[in-house]
Amino acid sequence: MAELRIKDVLLAPGNGAFFYDDQAAIVSGAAQDGFNYIGKPTTLGFKSIRIPASSLSIGLILADETIVWGDMMNVQYSGAGGRDPVFETAQISGLVSRAVVPRLLDVDASRYLDACAKVFEPFEDKRLPLAIEYGVSQALLRAAAHLQRTTMAEIICSEFDLPLPTRRVPIYCQSGDAREINVDKMILKAVDVLPHGLINSRQKFGQGGQTFLEFVKWVATRTRELGRPGYHPVLHFDVYGWIGQEIGLEPQSIADFICKVADTVPGFTVNIESPADFGSTRAQIENYAKIVSILDKRGSSARVVVDERCNTLEDIRLFVEAKATHLVQIKTPDVGSIVDTARAVLICKANKKGAYVGGSCTETDLSAQASVHVSVATQADMMLAKPGMGVDEAYSIVGNEQNRLLAMLNRRRVRAKNVG
Repeated sequence: MAELRIKDVLLAPGNGAFFYDDQAAIVSGAAQDGFNYIGKPTTLGFKSIRIPASSLSIGLILADETIVWGDMMNVQYSGAGGRDPVFETAQISGLVSRAVVPRLLDVDASRYLDACAKVFEPFEDKRLPLAIEYGVSQALLRAAAHLQRTTMAEIICSEFDLPLPTRRVPIYCQSGDAREINVDKMILKAVDVLPHGLINSRQKFGQGGQTFLEFVKWVATRTRELGRPGYHPVLHFDVYGWIGQEIGLEPQSIADFICKVADTVPGFTVNIESPADFGSTRAQIENYAKIVSILDKRGSSARVVVDERCNTLEDIRLFVEAKATHLVQIKTPDVGSIVDTARAVLICKANKKGAYVGGSCTETDLSAQASVHVSVATQADMMLAKPGMGVDEAYSIVGNEQNRLLAMLNRRRVRAKNVG
């Protein structure tokens, strides 16, 4: 294959699709004033509790003057649970110009894994910010796909020796704070997995979890009322550690509560994301393993989903090998290079754990589309509708990209069969 050199690099500041939020301040009880939060931020890097999400686009100018793009950003709750700090466009732009651009101009972009490995070598003895890895790896993936006149998914399949995928990956939507309206939208659109729920405060969880339990029952009831015949989604709730905060950090008590949630909506598969935060990756693994073991022994239909304290590829490996989760949220900007997202899915599959290619509402259309290609290529168990919190936009971006991709792959498969 011909070498592909990058002629030049462009940088363009941009907007993420939502906001960066100081999770610690919100958990501590920061009051909402309309869409804003009142009070002083507590997490390093936040000038206020809620700030508009920023992003940085990187464009690679190829030999034929084609420009391919990728987008850098961090997740909504930056700086929480061991994550990289809040995204600073000027700082990231400066580091990209100094450390990354010279490397990009020196690699063969036709060799995708090799190019990523070279570009993402440590700089000044430190790993590059994960946002940089994420955005640059998207652009390099698009460059390789352009050269080979193929899809990004096929590049991933080729690099990891995977068969061309045929299965559609289920899509998971998140509601944001407009829970009731957005749940209705999800049901009417027959979303595969719903509703997230954003249970991120004591008010939303309720004393002893009562408010949360009532919400779970309402979602199931609403699904039966509005859903078309045969519609039976997975119910997935992100509780941001509130089971542990309200019920206590004893694994047995947490497992008991999770069983109670599942028993509230018999007949549904229930995912509970981030039931508790035990303060460190090691403690999280030890205690989540106990919770998972209790649920499995009881034969519960509930599944534990890990997010906090499970950020990087190595974190994911530790969790799945310790059987400390049923399903991993592979939070794409936190994992870094999109190559590592692909590796993470394959590690989950090898350990018979569910792989959920997630991410954040703060992402962009470009990062969401690249995530679809990796999710479909690796045949993840589910993927997040992103970016933003509006349901409609995210579901159309991710859903339409997947449908277009599967149509192209099917045509490729038919043509190959006819030629053969």
